Amino acid sequence: MKIDPRRLQFLLAVARYGGVLAAADELAVTPSAVSQQIAKLERETGQTLLRRAPSGSVLTPAGLALAEAAEDVERALALAHSRLAETAATVSGSVSIGGFQSFLTSVLAPALPEWRQQYPELRVETVEADEPDLMRALRAGSLDAVVVELDAGESYLPPRGMTDVPLLDEPWKLVIPAGALISHEVIDLSRLGMPWLGLDPAAASAKAIHRVRRELGGEESTQHTFFSYQNALALVAAGQGVTLAPALALESLPTEGVDLVDIPGLGMRRVVLRHLTRSSAASPALTTATALIREAAAAFSYESSGL
Repeated sequence: MKIDPRRLQFLLAVARYGGVLAAADELAVTPSAVSQQIAKLERETGQTLLRRAPSGSVLTPAGLALAEAAEDVERALALAHSRLAETAATVSGSVSIGGFQSFLTSVLAPALPEWRQQYPELRVETVEADEPDLMRALRAGSLDAVVVELDAGESYLPPRGMTDVPLLDEPWKLVIPAGALISHEVIDLSRLGMPWLGLDPAAASAKAIHRVRRELGGEESTQHTFFSYQNALALVAAGQGVTLAPALALESLPTEGVDLVDIPGLGMRRVVLRHLTRSSAASPALTTATALIREAAAAFSYESSGL
């Protein structure tokens, strides 16, 4: 199978903007040109990539897989462009990055001093807030990019007009009261007689819990509702329920009174950097900051914590 990578931008535009007409407007070409390029991609791959729906064109599973590959190509080209630009001029300006506590604390903050030395004219500012607030700020333009979490077990595409840059895939951990399981070899949560702790349904943890609950069993009811993982660990230690937590969130939290169980089927949490698609091309500072954040995430290790 030989794919012309130049055609991938047309499929990616359809995925991001919701249809052939919108993609044509974004790329400044005719709808016929977009349809022709998609048709050629389908012949090259031997797969149906789009299907018609009342609301427009919808990507098939094969189309989604190829669109994700197209995003990888786009990111690689953007990174290459950034590195070439760095050799031609000094990067300057301010970039505001929103995110959640564990990523900002464990990955981003430790890297800031080195970035300041490497790019003295580049100022990276961080904002910690809830994801809904971060997304509103991103759309309003008060943030340049936000770090968000996803359950890697769920298929997804970023919101229309936005691009996700993968940063980390980290394991979910099953958090249970200490000593609640005699053996970790066979997990049957229904025998524990404990509910799952409650969480905002929009959170990646909630989606992962729903997925794991189907596979491992356990009570359908939920008890308590937590916002911080520190509170979640305290509730589990008190025997009030069980939950999932990502390894990154457990980096700096006390885990006395709980067992962290790592078993097949828990899956991974995906952490991505999300920005407006047009912003990266318009802002060399954001392009450079994105590359730096990716490098910091790639260098991060859980080995020191033993998680």
